Amino acid sequence: MYPNTTKIIEEKQQQGVFPGVVYSFIGGRKQQTTTLGLAQIEPITRQMEEDALFDVASLTKVICTTTMMLKLWEENKIEWDQPLKELLPEFRDGRITLRHLLTHTSDIQTFIPQRDKLNAQELRAAYLTLQSGENLGEQVKYTDAGTILLGFMLEELYQEKLVSIFRKEILEPLKMTDSCFLPNPNDERIVPTEKLVNGEVLRGITHDPKARVLAEHAGNAGLFTNMSDLKKFTEMYLNFGSVNGKIYLQESTIAFLLSDQTPTGSGGRSLGWDLRGDSNQQPLLFHTGYTGTFMLLDPSKHSAFLFLSNRVHPQDHRQEYLHQRDEILAVYLAEQAALYHK
Repeated sequence: MYPNTTKIIEEKQQQGVFPGVVYSFIGGRKQQTTTLGLAQIEPITRQMEEDALFDVASLTKVICTTTMMLKLWEENKIEWDQPLKELLPEFRDGRITLRHLLTHTSDIQTFIPQRDKLNAQELRAAYLTLQSGENLGEQVKYTDAGTILLGFMLEELYQEKLVSIFRKEILEPLKMTDSCFLPNPNDERIVPTEKLVNGEVLRGITHDPKARVLAEHAGNAGLFTNMSDLKKFTEMYLNFGSVNGKIYLQESTIAFLLSDQTPTGSGGRSLGWDLRGDSNQQPLLFHTGYTGTFMLLDPSKHSAFLFLSNRVHPQDHRQEYLHQRDEILAVYLAEQAALYHK
């Protein structure tokens, strides 16, 4: 499957764009998973294995936080244009809605003085004071603040720690048995991320600094998962909400996500997901993780491209990587177009 995409991924790995990768193609009933390169370079070298556990960073937003919001919506417990403050009274800005947060159109002013010196309680208090700007609802500006605040809202509704909610409502029903938050760093399957300035190599410790501080209360990052579990989540989407014959999300909910949900209707984002177009401009669901991960889902064709790399290990060269990642995606989309137009 997808020989041209396979070739460019191999080239990028050999060029050092990422030390190693586990990636999967799904097309109809066919699946192909490939493992390449090294899981770890420092302080020792280890080969990449198919069951490797990755810190998937912002994929947490769509796998966990967005999924919880969709389930609440199906249960008529929330409305997308409902102000966050109605559900999280501690939040000060009464203008920002759930739609704003999930489509990154809140124009929330995210500067927090001395943020890196705050503990979890102080950081939570600071997020509750943030205000929207003059472009509320009009511009898409990606930010972690939206899912962090939605995480606080979920804790308010459920009166539980966020990671416990995610475990009970998502990971367990979808049988994502390898996935976890705050893992044991000694788990041999965990792929390390960045080498910090003090020489410490993060392994089993959340890469995102905000989620690292918020720990079990973070809705923006912190999920550790592997390809096997990621495919379980993906298949639910590709089956329009069905898992092993049981309805997890309604088919109409998945279909609803395949359209622009920004307030203007022209921002190119759905709820939680980025929208990408295929060669016929049919919408695809896309999301990335800072650590070198992404998901590209096409429910209408029952196809997907899942990518788990350790591109921040041991050093973060973000701008260079983004260009290389987009080249891989372009090759895949061209190859997918040719495949489905046969």
